Amino acid sequence: MITLYGFGRVYPEMLGHGRDLRAQWALEEIGLPYRFQALDFIAGELDSPAYSQVSTFRQVPVIDDDGVIVAESGAIVLYLAEKAGKLIPADFIGRMQVVQWCFAALTTVERPLSQIDGIDAGMGGVGAFERRAVLVEDACRWFAGLERRLEDREWIACETFTVADILLATALRQVGQTDLLAPYPRLSAYYARALARPAWQRTRSLCAERSGVSLADIA
Repeated sequence: MITLYGFGRVYPEMLGHGRDLRAQWALEEIGLPYRFQALDFIAGELDSPAYSQVSTFRQVPVIDDDGVIVAESGAIVLYLAEKAGKLIPADFIGRMQVVQWCFAALTTVERPLSQIDGIDAGMGGVGAFERRAVLVEDACRWFAGLERRLEDREWIACETFTVADILLATALRQVGQTDLLAPYPRLSAYYARALARPAWQRTRSLCAERSGVSLADIA
């Protein structure tokens, strides 16, 4: 059985923002059996010698599939898709389209969004306001590209929902509570469509349950 290492106890501002939710969402979509190994971030379990044998960088998520260790959220969701033959096309060109959009979500779209999220959480330091303005310009450039891509499309890579949509939607969540998506109706509708999926709603509920909070706390 697959073991997914992810966040257990975290600081309140971290609730629902862990990249482990990407892996759990993929598992819930695919239906592979798994167990969730919750790590106490506040108590320092990620820095323990035992966990360093599992995760080179002492980060989450990591999966252990009967001895096959895979780290990095993008690699994990692609591994799960390939293993199950779900959330990714069977043909080579289709798979490469999904891989392309996985990279786009993580290396292009997410980069400014994660920094905006950090600044909005009060971690910007000196010059944060000016940096945020530049980051918003970058983000809006990528949003405009996504808006064009989503013309007459329901999902970002293929006609069906794939792991690329999991990565892109979770990247967008970092600014989902702001008004940055409002000028982009197709992208906003895409984002709402992705987060309405039952597997994501189960993932939210499981996160709230293990964190001991209400579902409303996992925005």
